[in-house]
Amino acid sequence: MSTFQEVFKRTEIKYLLSEEQYEALQQRLQGIAQVDKYGESDILNIYYDTPDFSLIRTSLEKPLYKEKLRLRSYGTAKDESTSFIEIKKKYKGVVYKRRIDAPYRRAKDYLDGRGELMQTSQIKSEIDAFKTGYAGIRPAMAISYKRIAMAGIEDPNLRITFDRQILWRTDHLSLKEGPKGEDLLKPGQRLMEVKIANAFPMELSRIFSELGIFPVSFSKYGRGYEVMMSRRLAGAYIYQMAGQALQNGHDGTVAYA
Repeated sequence: MSTFQEVFKRTEIKYLLSEEQYEALQQRLQGIAQVDKYGESDILNIYYDTPDFSLIRTSLEKPLYKEKLRLRSYGTAKDESTSFIEIKKKYKGVVYKRRIDAPYRRAKDYLDGRGELMQTSQIKSEIDAFKTGYAGIRPAMAISYKRIAMAGIEDPNLRITFDRQILWRTDHLSLKEGPKGEDLLKPGQRLMEVKIANAFPMELSRIFSELGIFPVSFSKYGRGYEVMMSRRLAGAYIYQMAGQALQNGHDGTVAYA
């Protein structure tokens, strides 16, 4: 029997903060929320997708329903350290997350089609169905970040997280590699998520308004995918132009007067 929470249902709202907004907000949150027992921690993820990236492409179209599959560890993984296989679904703005825990090596082998988990559960059946439903699903992108998590003092269902150094890569897709890659944020920026099970706290709404903090649409995996595709398109364009130059009798270099 797992000792970790396996099922989550909540609304998640995202905000991009400057360094100044973050510092000011921390002062205003005193008495409302406090940092949890873990302090700042490293969160590492591998996102799974089809060869043509159908999951993230669909997600970026902002449908009423979308889903994703990822493998997560808290800190750099080792073969026997605890990891989490998570299915995250979003329907009409409400997030449903279901997960199971397993030793990292066993979980990775299972997701990569090289082994089986030594457990049975409803969530395991859902993950099996997810893998079957998306042909050729495989590791697609690694994303890691440093997170500070806060919990509501009066409302324990209120959770506020701050992520920085959001790094992405498409090579060495193992959580044993640790946090590596290119940053998706500008220097000093943080991605804040407010996670609530009930109504949005009025006091938070007032504070955010006074500090000029407004919701944004930001998917870590989605942003990494967009950067990757923009580079691929730029590379294809350069290759095409070089080919045309060669066909026209030039060597592809540009001469300046």
